[in-house]
Amino acid sequence: MVSPKVWFITGVSSGLGRAIAEAALSAGHVVVGTLRKADQFVAFEALAPGRAHALALDVTEAAAVGPAVEAAVRLAGGLDVVVNNAGYGLVGAVEELTEAEAAREMDTNFFGVFRVVKAAIPHLKARGGGAIINIGSVAGARGFPGMGLYSASKFAVAGLSQALAKELAPFGIRVTVVEPGGFRTNFGAASMAWAQAPLPDYAAMTARLRHSMERPVVPAPNDPARGAAVVLALAAMENPPVHLALGADGRKYIRDAIHARLADYDLHVDLVESTAYPV
Repeated sequence: MVSPKVWFITGVSSGLGRAIAEAALSAGHVVVGTLRKADQFVAFEALAPGRAHALALDVTEAAAVGPAVEAAVRLAGGLDVVVNNAGYGLVGAVEELTEAEAAREMDTNFFGVFRVVKAAIPHLKARGGGAIINIGSVAGARGFPGMGLYSASKFAVAGLSQALAKELAPFGIRVTVVEPGGFRTNFGAASMAWAQAPLPDYAAMTARLRHSMERPVVPAPNDPARGAAVVLALAAMENPPVHLALGADGRKYIRDAIHARLADYDLHVDLVESTAYPV
């Protein structure tokens, strides 16, 4: 038997966040899940009465994040695992997007993670350790045309996670960024925003993206329930990886991106004139 842990998961209304919450509850853990709509509370708490707790939170409301984490600790009596799942996709060429659209994407996908992590760390330290799992994306390893700002937000989450893993290791806090491929969720529909001022130059690109997301010819390859089971196993590892590709397609995308990046770095100019230069 695994001793029950307290999980704090952002964005549990649907998709991978909901699957992770359901898997944790099925395993006997306590889950505090955040939702943006109060009418979703009853259904979530009914998943496991007494162990499933719903909290209202929009991670873009900076002043609300700290109190939400404090409320979670009071409800559940502590904090062991933090899963930053809340986020959304944004489709639009960089030229098409307004600064306000770009700022909202970064505020949700990156600064939302930053706020939750910053609020949770003292509680994890007080617990003597724990796990932080940030849901990134294959777009955090390679930039996808038409999703430049989404890619940028996930690159930022990956960089933050790498630094956090080193900063928090002395305190027994393990950090992993999970980088999923395509999952059978509503990401391409309800969890997607589109440029509000599209330009004709990018119409064909946007049409292809919309078709692939909203009317896919081939369903996404990965099952959210199986992905959630992997996240549960990850949270229990003593020495988890800092990066975890979720799904065979995710692994291929990331490996291809790394190989391409290494090839780019083969083209370099050595600006160091002396071998005595401190490297």
